[in-house]
Amino acid sequence: QVQLVESGGGLVQAGGSLRLSCAASGRTSSSYAMAWFRQAPGKDREFVAGISGRGGITYYADSVKGRFTISRDNAKNTVYLQMNSLKPEDTAVYYCAAVYGVRTPTRPDEYVYWGQGTQVTVSS
Repeated sequence: QVQLVESGGGLVQAGGSLRLSCAASGRTSSSYAMAWFRQAPGKDREFVAGISGRGGITYYADSVKGRFTISRDNAKNTVYLQMNSLKPEDTAVYYCAAVYGVRTPTRPDEYVYWGQGTQVTVSS
């Protein structure tokens, strides 16, 4: 069992930055792929960024490429999402997710463990 707890959300002006953290506990290891998803009101949950177990491979949604960076510190069992040049359309609840395996899926139904989410609001 894996427990995930997100933090770092908040209110920021357009063009600003935030760093989200996802602390993992339980049976965590570098064998788990991790990802960030987001869900805006009335919209489906969408993939934002993913990182392989050892952190060597990263994936990004086209909408955040060049602005967001995902990283992980396996010694601290923590995954980060550095978000720069934020836009109002980035406003959503951001969720951390984990799944055991070598692949880093981009579909939410392929992830087994989820955090409770943290709200990110970008004002124009």
